[in-house]
Amino acid sequence: MGGCFSKPKPVEVKIEVVLPEKERAKEEMSPNGKASPIVYKANGTSRHYQLEEHPIAMNPYRNLKDVVEASVCHVKDLDNGQMREVDLGCGKALLVKENGEFYALGHKCPHYGAPLVKGVLSKGRVRCPWHGACFNIGTGDIEDFPGLDSLPKFQVKIEKEKVYIRASKQALQTQRRTKVMAKCISLSNYNISSTNVLIIGAGPAGLVCAETLRQEGFSDRIVMCTMDRHLPYDRPKLSKSMDCHPDQIALRPKEFFRMYDIEVLTEMQVVAVDIKNKTAVFKDGFKMEYNKLLLATGSTPKTLSCKGKEAENVFNICTVEDANRVVKLATSKNAVIVGASFLGMEVAAYLTEKAHSVSVVELEEVPFKKFFGEKVGRAILKMFENNRVKFYMQTEVSELREQDGKLKEVVLKSGKILRADVCVIGIGATPATGFLKQSGINMDSKGFIVVNKMMQTNFPGVFAAGDAVAFPLALRNNKKVNIPHWQMAHMQGRIAALNMLAHGTEISTVPYLWTAMFGKSIRYTGHGEGFDDVVIQGDIDELKFVAFYTKNDEVIAVASVNYDPIVSKVADVMGAGRAIRKRDVETGDMSWLTGKGS
Repeated sequence: MGGCFSKPKPVEVKIEVVLPEKERAKEEMSPNGKASPIVYKANGTSRHYQLEEHPIAMNPYRNLKDVVEASVCHVKDLDNGQMREVDLGCGKALLVKENGEFYALGHKCPHYGAPLVKGVLSKGRVRCPWHGACFNIGTGDIEDFPGLDSLPKFQVKIEKEKVYIRASKQALQTQRRTKVMAKCISLSNYNISSTNVLIIGAGPAGLVCAETLRQEGFSDRIVMCTMDRHLPYDRPKLSKSMDCHPDQIALRPKEFFRMYDIEVLTEMQVVAVDIKNKTAVFKDGFKMEYNKLLLATGSTPKTLSCKGKEAENVFNICTVEDANRVVKLATSKNAVIVGASFLGMEVAAYLTEKAHSVSVVELEEVPFKKFFGEKVGRAILKMFENNRVKFYMQTEVSELREQDGKLKEVVLKSGKILRADVCVIGIGATPATGFLKQSGINMDSKGFIVVNKMMQTNFPGVFAAGDAVAFPLALRNNKKVNIPHWQMAHMQGRIAALNMLAHGTEISTVPYLWTAMFGKSIRYTGHGEGFDDVVIQGDIDELKFVAFYTKNDEVIAVASVNYDPIVSKVADVMGAGRAIRKRDVETGDMSWLTGKGS
């Protein structure tokens, strides 16, 4: 089982359900007080299966040839709250001291390899300075995202005032640890058109949901389906590393899905969901019954409505193939980007070294004005212009002129005509939820699926996560918002999985995003919608600054360039529920970051 295929194949599955501890006590006893096996109904037939204990992690030090032990420092070399990168000879580790105890972990974030020693240590976990992922210093487990893997944890001992670390050589090299996961227990008469968990969408929300279920000991059938031809991949790289190969950006290799029995149906589109009968209907007529459902369909890019929009070399960047094709067509040619969105600007930045010319057409006066504010937007605009990107602001496309089916010119409403060999459309997206209109699932006026804090829809057993949802954001007094961030999709997928298993876990993560252009990374945390002022510290012209977005005298979001790890520090402060006042950031005094302020 598991793996990637385009059509469901006959399978036989024997199911063992592993319940969370707090539910196990209730479920293990039958009404007469005697131990009772789980009863699971598949295809209308009751089947009895015994409970299985959660898998126990193997001893990482069984192979003594793989073990290294070294003295790394004196006990007094580190104060409480300090971290240090230490070398064990065959690899490095992160040594942490908190509350008088020493901990040793992998020193690189498994997501993109950021040095965690430059991150933020707070209340038993370390936060990545680049993208905000959080790891428990006691276990190494990932507790906030992005990324899928945890950190390896190493043994620490104190002898004669010296700190020793005992570690696996292999773990020192890989700097990552995949959590122990369950599998589908064994094979036994299972209808091919029935699954316990069906996940529609194979982005980060869907994948993290599947992995979390397996990590929690869920040993029943899991099926993911996607319209894409590839297994889940790192989609943000489509606009940042456009000539990448699918295997280079795969979130997990094929073998992973086979090993943990996570089935992925590729090039399969769900066109309807029958909630009453718990059935998903596919475009080709195939139907699949489910017990629990996750809707993680993401978004659909908006298209232009003008003449010529169907020309052969006009693209929305939806797939690896789209990105690769754009690079090929743009090389030494003229590229036009419509829309100064994150995707549009990242594509423009990437193509500057490939294309003869790059032009950006945008309706607004300044890029990112609504998101980053005018001052930051103008600084970004200047950076692009210094890299020979030409901007046509406060105008729209009136026509895409083609010749023999291929784009030749982009005509603007201002009257300007741009030569174009390829055009990328980046004017935003809408939730991919049209197929749910007749389902009875609650959606808001924009088409976003409305969920509660546990990522559950208005139907029991039906959950939603990722770019297509509106959820209560704890940071903003549980206001229902849509946050189409890579990190948020990960966390929502995890919360959905935990609540499929009746954990009762509510989402409380702080939004965190990043973008990279011309070697400059902009980091952002919080939710700045409706900000009424921006307080900037640093030198915005030199692109070394931090911007605090305020509303009613409270900081609601922060962005920075070349100011690490301040965004990660702010994320921790916000996550702890501490208010950051406008007056705290206007003075330039950052003592509030360490808890000395309000």
